[in-house]
Amino acid sequence: MQILFLHPNFPAQFRHLATELAKNPKNRVVFGTKRKEGQIQGVVKAIYTPSREARPETHHYVRPLENAVLQGQAVYRIAEQLKSQGFVPDVVYGHSGWGPTLFIKDIFPKAELLCFFEWFYHAHGTDADFDPKEPLNADAEAKIRIKNSPILTDLYSCDRGLSPTYWQREQFPPEFHSKITVRHDGVDTDYFKPIPGAKLVLNDKKLDLSEVEEIVTYVGRGMEPYRGFPQFMEAVSILLKRRPNCHVVIVGEDRVAYGRSLPDGKTYKQLMLETFSYDLSRLHFTGSLPYSEYLKVIQASSVHVYLTRPFVLSWSMLEAMSTGCVILGSNTPPVQEVIEDGVNGLLVDFFAVDRIVERIEEVLEHPDKMAKLRVKARETVQERYALAKLLPEHIKWICQKP
Repeated sequence: MQILFLHPNFPAQFRHLATELAKNPKNRVVFGTKRKEGQIQGVVKAIYTPSREARPETHHYVRPLENAVLQGQAVYRIAEQLKSQGFVPDVVYGHSGWGPTLFIKDIFPKAELLCFFEWFYHAHGTDADFDPKEPLNADAEAKIRIKNSPILTDLYSCDRGLSPTYWQREQFPPEFHSKITVRHDGVDTDYFKPIPGAKLVLNDKKLDLSEVEEIVTYVGRGMEPYRGFPQFMEAVSILLKRRPNCHVVIVGEDRVAYGRSLPDGKTYKQLMLETFSYDLSRLHFTGSLPYSEYLKVIQASSVHVYLTRPFVLSWSMLEAMSTGCVILGSNTPPVQEVIEDGVNGLLVDFFAVDRIVERIEEVLEHPDKMAKLRVKARETVQERYALAKLLPEHIKWICQKP
């Protein structure tokens, strides 16, 4: 089989799939991406570069669509080169939304087009209007509607699609649900596993918490309201005053990965540090970490806090569960699909800072009582999200004949 993966980043959601498919000498695997860094053995990278970005004079509702078209156009040009070299894929599997899949049916009309459908945007009822302090105006509502344009094109054009969770599939128009299979990317439960009594030492970060018994952890690509960073930081300011032996470890970059940045150019980390007082000797920002170091953090965690708006579920929550963390999650739909309060984790109102503090303390004060939650959290991932189970199913789905 000849398969073409498409994703602006590399290897993103397709890492395990591309790796596994490339092991079969009968397969030829090409990965179209904008990212030059990184390699997978047996996978040929085809770098595409859009000719420009959306012009400033383009109507601001339409700029995301223009960027998607420019990305699709760049992929088309790369596809022409591949075709001239004799590579004509049987299957093209791409991430929908950014545009790389838009013109695949034009350049490779006989290829089966599969799309990874991560999110469909709504002005009301999910992430965009979740915070009552951030009401939407008519401009924002209209822009969100038009933002779905490349996704709708993919929904029409694709032969089949996939969403990682039922909650995420629910966001897509019901008339397309029959095209979309629900299957998570999968968590490597052999890698993300508990180590009883694990101690946290990150030599590169000069961080030694090996003598600390209370470690609260938080992980995100960035630090933004979408993932409850302001609420978490306010809770931390209270928690560190109440518990003199508690340390907090935050993994992630000082940037906004999802949602809007602050208008004055400050980061949310800067804003929180200016707004609340902290004992900075017990508040540790590690920045982005390699997997091996990130694993050490969650293995040593006393309680792992995961807050999210009604939006895409993070891999990090499932990885932390697989590692046997006690998860304190927000009682929002993406989390509720996985966590049942008091069974395999704990849930709390996203905005209830005092309650977040109380539930963190509940875990810290009763570690023995929480042991069953740790076991059940890992069992949940092993039963429903284990890579060892899902990867063969995913490959079978890719390879099935139309």
